[in-house]
Amino acid sequence: MESPKTPHWFVRRDIDGLFGLALDNFIQILLIVSLCEGVLGFAPGLVYGRILPGVALSLIIGNFYYGWLAKEQGTKEQRDDITALPYGINTISLFAYIFLVMLPVKLAALTKGVSPEQAAEIAWQAGLVACLGSGLIELFGAFIVNPLRRIAPRAAMLSTLSGIAITFIAIGFLFRTFANPVVGLVPLGVILVTYFGKVHFPIPGGLLAVLLGIALSWGTGLATWNNAKFTEAMTPIGFYFPNLFLGQLWASRTVLVEYFSIILPMGLFNLVGSIQNLESAEAAGDRYPAIPALATNGIGTIVAAVCGSCFPTTIYIGHPGWKALGARVGYSIGNGVIMGVLCLSGTVAMFAYFVPIEAGMAIVLWIGIVIVAQSFTATPSHHAPAVVVGLLPGIAGWGTLIAKNALRAAGLGTVEKPFTPALIEQFKLSDTYIHGAFALEQGFIFSAMILAAITVFIIERDFRQAAYWSLGGAGLSWVGLMHSYQWTIADTVVNLGWGTGSSWAVGYVLLAILFFYVCYIKPRQN
Repeated sequence: MESPKTPHWFVRRDIDGLFGLALDNFIQILLIVSLCEGVLGFAPGLVYGRILPGVALSLIIGNFYYGWLAKEQGTKEQRDDITALPYGINTISLFAYIFLVMLPVKLAALTKGVSPEQAAEIAWQAGLVACLGSGLIELFGAFIVNPLRRIAPRAAMLSTLSGIAITFIAIGFLFRTFANPVVGLVPLGVILVTYFGKVHFPIPGGLLAVLLGIALSWGTGLATWNNAKFTEAMTPIGFYFPNLFLGQLWASRTVLVEYFSIILPMGLFNLVGSIQNLESAEAAGDRYPAIPALATNGIGTIVAAVCGSCFPTTIYIGHPGWKALGARVGYSIGNGVIMGVLCLSGTVAMFAYFVPIEAGMAIVLWIGIVIVAQSFTATPSHHAPAVVVGLLPGIAGWGTLIAKNALRAAGLGTVEKPFTPALIEQFKLSDTYIHGAFALEQGFIFSAMILAAITVFIIERDFRQAAYWSLGGAGLSWVGLMHSYQWTIADTVVNLGWGTGSSWAVGYVLLAILFFYVCYIKPRQN
């Protein structure tokens, strides 16, 4: 009689999986450091002393739990071939919360005369609240995820994610690739050949791309030795004990309302994306209990927020790939250990000095491409028009960011030269209706979902459901969660209030009336 099989804590092929998962997480952490310091202007003490310790705890909790869960599930099923769920920083939320929450909050604070240091503090606190909101949605949503999935068509959910992926992730790094083509194109080629062309190199393709990026960056002079910068990179090295930041969360609690149109959809996307990744794991032969797996994901994000990180975690896509590599339990626990050491010790700063973001950006660009492609391949082919419609608000939101950055670069957005409605007429001279772009920017995650869902139900000739979604758009617009905006010195921001988006609300109501009318006449045409 064959003896029962139980999974080992570590097998040799866990090394392959560990390297791939750790590399993926490491690139996310490099992005956090680069964007927080470069885009948000956060001081090293804020990044290494508060944010990264919170990141460390969230990654340790999740990776250890999913490793333990795989061991328990394998023992229960008497299998030694079960693979732990991959887990790490949510890339979409990382970009969304930096560019759609923290950066606007910082710019708004600066226009009020707040010092840059205090503005950075306010932006960080806003990020904590956004992260906490996402974690709470993930935690409680774990118990009601199936009804949520039935309400929103898959095309509506995935296309909205894709709108962020193609703009705030992919296009930015594509620009950066062609700004430094000698450095950027070869690593991108390696990633595409590895993951799309299914070519196997002597070492993992992701590692090869990063190594080539490092060599080209330093070899071409894009990265150069600088004693002062090296000393600065070594300064954060030490031990950073995580702290609780409940007071900062409470002080910025109004962010939950002001940025609800971003926080709610991002939490729901993270939730639904995680359940889809559980389904992907089940299709590969590893079935995990949904509620504890999803709840732990939410708990990890809540811990991140309470302990200083602004960035939600998630169950990663790609479980079948790690399983095919032979990774089992140990690769998940090993990833938690390595990421924990890097973040708690401040050594990320040293690695960030030697590994410029250009060396790893091809991986992030690939992630953006995969997310967009999935919105077409994982939905019925006849829903493709709905996917395209769902992409448009995200593109509009990104376009307004670029337009406003251009205006600031031209010297506008100051107390002497503030943004004013007169800009609308100037843009119209070039046939650019920037007023509509500003309207699409506010709550674009909601509007993308609603417009894509409406299109899905039109395609399915379920006009009553299309009408209900239109009425939902009317309600969100009426209270300012979509479309309504107001001017500040250097930005256009959400304008919450009763009736602030009345014109858009009326438009959606009229659209709903049209759909109800079509419902009425449809039986006569069948």
